[in-house]
Amino acid sequence: MIEVNGLTKRYGDFTAVNELSFAVRAGEVMGLVGPNGAGKTTTLRCATGIIPPTLGSVRIHGIDLAADPVAAKRQLAFFPDEPRLFEYLTVEQHLNFVARIYGLTDWKERAAPILEELEMADKRGLLPGELSRGMKQKLTIACGLLHAPKLIIFDEPLTGLDPGGIRRMKEVMKRLARDGAAIILSSHLLSLLEEVCSHVLILKNGVKVADGSIGEVRARFATHADSSLEDVFFKATEDAATPAPTFAGSAISPPPLP
Repeated sequence: MIEVNGLTKRYGDFTAVNELSFAVRAGEVMGLVGPNGAGKTTTLRCATGIIPPTLGSVRIHGIDLAADPVAAKRQLAFFPDEPRLFEYLTVEQHLNFVARIYGLTDWKERAAPILEELEMADKRGLLPGELSRGMKQKLTIACGLLHAPKLIIFDEPLTGLDPGGIRRMKEVMKRLARDGAAIILSSHLLSLLEEVCSHVLILKNGVKVADGSIGEVRARFATHADSSLEDVFFKATEDAATPAPTFAGSAISPPPLP
């Protein structure tokens, strides 16, 4: 559902991301991790068309992002770590507004199960100022899921959620993957990635140091059989001078998407 090839982003003489290639296919959940300054945010912004890459290409559901940005962006939803809402629109008015942008006439039917799943069905008439931080996050997600995107990108999605909300959010991500969405999950919570993700991409200093299924990456970097993803992460970033290998069926050198 997303294919990134040779992505490079430079700011003057500084290279934030260097020749990055990966793919995430339908039903896969890829965890994007790395130390601060690794290039995660730049990668997400380039992958969603917020900023243009210096070099390289991004294809979303087979559509070249640079050649047809509107059509490509219609296939995705991007949820940043900080919700951005209209203070004078209610929950339901937010959904109506988004539906008009995407030309959805059946938005009420689409919205009902989403609000129910996110436990917001009783919040329809509330303004953002009346919502908790976690509820604002859920409203942002409800708006983003309304048009049934093929690619869904989460940046620290659990911020502000209580334990019940965290459990529900993990269930939502797993359900979206089962339904065929390709998901990128960027988070410093490695235990979350271990629980939810099928694949992992580890960056350091703008360079890919590990890429593949959780099992493949663990097999390369784990020091013992029960190594956690946290153990794998520290080993991978310590060994960052070693090039990332090509795994069979991994996201390196992906075939063209249909």
